[in-house]
Amino acid sequence: MLRITEPKQLEIFDIAKKLGITVIYRKKNFKFDNEIILQPGTKQREWQKFGHELCHHLRHCGSQARMHPLFIDLQEYQATHFAYHFCVPSFMLKDIREPTTKLIMETFNVEQHFAERRLEMYKNKLLLEGRRNESSLIRI
Repeated sequence: MLRITEPKQLEIFDIAKKLGITVIYRKKNFKFDNEIILQPGTKQREWQKFGHELCHHLRHCGSQARMHPLFIDLQEYQATHFAYHFCVPSFMLKDIREPTTKLIMETFNVEQHFAERRLEMYKNKLLLEGRRNESSLIRI
């Protein structure tokens, strides 16, 4: 178990160490065995790409080189979705009273477009949960 409870614990090398993963910097982002290869960039970009590649490490096996393009698309969609939730965890986001794009960027060390999309996803989740609660009240 990672025992991560607050945003300041969201560090690439700390998490990699806990998971037994080596992080290496090269010209392209990818996952190979127990290594995550990241392209050097801003800390925000590296964090976001780490989340994406970590999904491939945890959930996917094999090489995409011989996969059907639609299966590759599915894996990439899953990895991108995972990265949003890994880099900006919902259980931490809910502790922010009034989350904004700027606050998400500062708190979780992500780029603006990433923070905007994550905030949109979070708000949609809250709306959906509210609708579920409303519909359960209507059935009573």
